[in-house]
Amino acid sequence: MYRFHHRIALLFALIAGAACFGLGSVQAKPPEAMLVFACRADNDLYATMAAQGVDALRVATPAEAVRRAPEGAGVLVLADGYPSRTTNIPNHVFREAAKKKLRLFVEYPKRLPGLTAETPRRVNLERVVAASDAFGKTLPKGRILAIHDCHFVPTQANQADLVVARVAGLDHAVFGLDDVEVHPILFVHPRGDVLVSTTKLSQFVTARYAPKDGIQAVWQHILKWLQPDANPPVLDWTPTVRPTHAAADKLPADAAHRAIIRGIDWHTRAKMLIDPSWIAKYQEYSENDTIDENKSTGSAPNPEWPVGDGSCGVLEGVVSRIRFDGTQPVSWSLRSDSNGESALAFALRSKLDGDPRSSQIAGNLLDWLYFDSGLYRNEPSKANHGLIWWTPTNGSLYGDNDIKIILSCLGTSAILKTDRWDEPLLRNIVANFRTTGRLGFRHRALRDSELLARGWEHYLNEPYEYLGPHYEAWIWASYLWLYDKTKYEPLLTKTRFAIRRTMEGYPDKWTWTNGIQQERGRMLLPLAWLIRVEDRPEYRAWLQRMAEDIRRCQVPCGAIREEMGSMSRGRFRPPRSNQEYGKHEAPLIQNNGDPIADLLYTCNFTFLGLHEAHAATGEPLYREMADRLADFLIRVQIRSEKHPELDGGWFRAFDYQRWDYWGSNADSGWGAWAIEVGWTQGWIPTVLALRELDLNLWDLSKESTIARHWNQVRRAMLPNEIPIGENAPQE
Repeated sequence: MYRFHHRIALLFALIAGAACFGLGSVQAKPPEAMLVFACRADNDLYATMAAQGVDALRVATPAEAVRRAPEGAGVLVLADGYPSRTTNIPNHVFREAAKKKLRLFVEYPKRLPGLTAETPRRVNLERVVAASDAFGKTLPKGRILAIHDCHFVPTQANQADLVVARVAGLDHAVFGLDDVEVHPILFVHPRGDVLVSTTKLSQFVTARYAPKDGIQAVWQHILKWLQPDANPPVLDWTPTVRPTHAAADKLPADAAHRAIIRGIDWHTRAKMLIDPSWIAKYQEYSENDTIDENKSTGSAPNPEWPVGDGSCGVLEGVVSRIRFDGTQPVSWSLRSDSNGESALAFALRSKLDGDPRSSQIAGNLLDWLYFDSGLYRNEPSKANHGLIWWTPTNGSLYGDNDIKIILSCLGTSAILKTDRWDEPLLRNIVANFRTTGRLGFRHRALRDSELLARGWEHYLNEPYEYLGPHYEAWIWASYLWLYDKTKYEPLLTKTRFAIRRTMEGYPDKWTWTNGIQQERGRMLLPLAWLIRVEDRPEYRAWLQRMAEDIRRCQVPCGAIREEMGSMSRGRFRPPRSNQEYGKHEAPLIQNNGDPIADLLYTCNFTFLGLHEAHAATGEPLYREMADRLADFLIRVQIRSEKHPELDGGWFRAFDYQRWDYWGSNADSGWGAWAIEVGWTQGWIPTVLALRELDLNLWDLSKESTIARHWNQVRRAMLPNEIPIGENAPQE
């Protein structure tokens, strides 16, 4: 028998005539407890209650727990073997418990009296939902819980308090449960004295169940059911993965510096940089379907493996699937954009604190990308010359992919004081420009095979228009930057034409991707750089309008609330049925007004846009917004001693009211708990570092010598006449 150390008086009701549990009492024999646990000492529930000083017995087996429990006590038989082994409770234990008028809470049972317990299942897209009002106002009927990597025992129940089902919604199952397969998770057995959990609810700390207030309500209910006449304690615990700072904490003076270093060091702690000694593991995962039925997804690199130096590339990041042990799988994809973006973050780290290894990694990543990976198309006679494949196995040609590499390269070149990437960088910009139509818009993605078949001239002359800044806007910034270096007029004229069409169509004609907020954020950078090359009041008004509409959704803590536009204009809308949940890319919110910030699509890119807007104009509006956003991003950086592979990262979703990582996990690829190496983990430290160093990308790259290659590249890759506008001759 094991006992908790007494620190507070036990809150549960006492058996009349039995020894009391008062503080300071001197007992001739151990008092009889009203709660008895059958579990290991490291069980999350047991350990949490022990830390709060609640007195109880802990024994090794269900039979011993029932035997030692006094009449009328509550007995908790917890799932020590979860998920590989169900909890074996012999039938005679149930009978003995009934004789002693005990109340049993049993987890993940192998058998139940009078009910069929089937072979356990593992959830895929299903989530747990409150199916009754048993939990009070904190957890009303229809509320969603994330019982991560839930393995459950299918059985029957006439009425369950918690169920597992595939449902859409942020906090609530907005389409109900009538049209989905439902399985009970928590219910009272028909005999009335057994509360059954078909999964392991007591894994809540280790498996990072969420949200915390909902999990607390579940345990309040269970403990109250076990001892109806008692006032159960409110369980509290420190999450193993949590924000670095609370919303109201006073930030240290060096908070931004620390965030940058931790953000960059995350890459090495998480072993995102491939080392040649384990590149075979990358090949295994990239070539085969693995866990979670997602290609290129597998277990995180072994923490004992050596970390690479950038010469073999950087993995995509952490997948939004939390396992029962609290770990998360990794996407083993080598994306060109993520590799390019990471280079600039490492370069800035080296400039910030002189770290030579970061400088080496930055250079190696760009060398790998342009010269060694095979992603950069480098056959001058072919139409795809100068463009970059998305991944080694995916030949999609995204302008929005290439621009992230371009921006990183021009900044990294300046920091490392090298021109060795100038020519491929220039060809990359020109290759995108010559596949941009005469109205200044480029297809979201070109297929390599189609481009080779049609030729780049087809796209140059095409009257294509797409009012969606997520895909279009940032590549315009590269044309404006190159115009500043070469004064090649079509770069400015075509870009200006497209920007005007886009602003004239705002907001009703805009097509939004995961939300309209990210579209606004993406417009800031090209508008800021348009002002750099041609400062007009009209352009400043456009920039201010974008920022003001974003500021309307910037809450006091600095977070930018996600927002969707007209549903008729959305590409990746929230699920419109339970069946749609998890089927495609999706926002983190279900409805406008949901208190969620998106650090993968909105806050990260808006951060750079605001920074460059202030540098271009000097207007305090942009600086104030960026300051508040920086404060928020520093606070919500992940802190975890238990999971060093996550420490220093930034998840995609943050609920700024709960001050926790939470959002709809409907997105099929990059859900609420994803960490994207380039988009998030690259740009957030990059902008924080630019601010610390009092730099901006435009001025940092001002002295680029790229123009010395201009005449040669222009003659080889561009025609003498560039069609621009509606009246340009068609192909």
